[in-house]
Formats: sequence, C-alpha cells, structure tokens
Amino acid sequence: MNKSISTERKKYLKAIKKRNYLVLLTQILILVVFLGLWEILARQNIIDSFIMSQPSRILDTFMNLTSNDLLKHIGVTVYETIIGFLLGTILGIIIAIILWWSDFLSKVAEPYLVVLNSLPKVALRTSHYYLGRCRNSCNYRNGNSYIFNCNYIRKFKWFYEN
Repeated sequence: MNKSISTERKKYLKAIKKRNYLVLLTQILILVVFLGLWEILARQNIIDSFIMSQPSRILDTFMNLTSNDLLKHIGVTVYETIIGFLLGTILGIIIAIILWWSDFLSKVAEPYLVVLNSLPKVALRTSHYYLGRCRNSCNYRNGNSYIFNCNYIRKFKWFYEN
C-alpha cells in the first residue's frame, strides 16, 4: 500500500485545519467581546449591575466560594447523588424481580403502583423540614402533615396540627 498523500489532499486538509482554527478563534473573540462589553456597561451603570451582575463580581464570588471548600461540597453532593441513584436503582430492580416472581404480590401491589405512577413526581417529595438536619424546634404551620416530629424523633407517628 502506498501511504503517500497527494498534494491536493494535503491542501484540502490544511484548509480544513485553518478553517477550524478560524472558527475557534472567532468563538473566543465573541466571548471576550461579550464579557468585556458586559463589564464596561455594568461599570458605566448603563445596565443595572445588581440585576445583571458583572463578570468581575462573578469571578470574585467564585474565588471566595473556592476558598470556602467549594470542591469539598461539590464532592459531597456528587457522592450523595451517586449513592442515591445506586440505592434507588438497586431497590427498584429488587422490587421488580420480586413482583415478577410472585404473582400474588404483583396483584396486591398493582393498584398502588398504578396510583403512584399517575401522581406527579413533585407530589411524592417529603417535607424538606425533616430531610437532613433536624432543628431543636419544629415549625408546624398551615395544617401541614409531617411523618417525623423533631421533638419526638424516636416516635414514628403522624402529626397533624390545624
């Protein structure tokens, strides 16, 4: 096999490479002009920097966040997301296998699964008061119903207050 490339092919590849560099350079130039114009307009009070902020303030905020263990917090969030996804997937697979093997349990669970499937997923979320940290005093307002009462966290019960 002959591995030599014709001069026309070399010119074509060089033109493609030149075009790709030109596209990248234009994209970078547009970004720099956009950020520069944004910064200038915010400093001249032509745009409201409280609403639109400005690139230098965003960079300062980001640098302050990185000095306050931002990467550690991102790592914890990613870890919790992966663990939650894996636990949910494994639990879902186990429940699916059990329902597939047992015709009786499948028939018993069917109406409940149909109702759960028809609910909007937002309606299935639990109260945010009792996820994560539990404060010393609880906030019961507007007749909300909670599974856990912070004052009696060891007693599993429904708590209603109107």
